[in-house]
Amino acid sequence: MPPDLYATGPTDRRPPFRFSAHARVWFSDTDAQGVVYYGRYLPYFDHARREYHRHLGMNALWQGPREFVMRAMSVDYEAPAVFDDLLEVFVRVARIGRTSITFDCAAYRMADDILMCTSTQTLVFIDTAARRPTPIPDDYRSVIEAFEGDAAAE
Repeated sequence: MPPDLYATGPTDRRPPFRFSAHARVWFSDTDAQGVVYYGRYLPYFDHARREYHRHLGMNALWQGPREFVMRAMSVDYEAPAVFDDLLEVFVRVARIGRTSITFDCAAYRMADDILMCTSTQTLVFIDTAARRPTPIPDDYRSVIEAFEGDAAAE
C-alpha cells in the first residue's frame, strides 16, 4: 500500500525528530531544470511546522494579539527532488528561548530515503500591536518540552 500523502504525526523513524508530515512535489514546484525550485522547500517546512503545532493542539498562537514571526532561516540543499516525489518532512524544536524558538527541519524523499534539504528556522514571539518580542507563554513551553523532552530546553 502506498504511503498516505496526508499522513502526519509522531514518529521514531529519524531521531532526534519526533514528528513528520508528508508533502508531494507538484509540477508547479519545479523549475526549468525539472527539479524542485529552491524556494518551494519553505512551504513544505511551513506545512510540517503547522502540522506539528496542530498535533500538539497549539494552533492559536499563529494569529491574534501575540504570534510567532520568522526571524532567521538557513537552508542547505542536498539532492534534487523532482515532480511527483513524495517527501517526508521532519520537524523538531531544537531550542526554546525567552522570546524565540528554533526549529530544525529535514525533507527526505520517501522512495529511497535520500535527504533532499534541511533548514534551521528561528521564530520570535511578538506582541502584534507593538511589533516587539514578548515572552513565550509557559503553557506553550511546557507542551513543547513534554513532547520533545529535554532536547528543547534552553
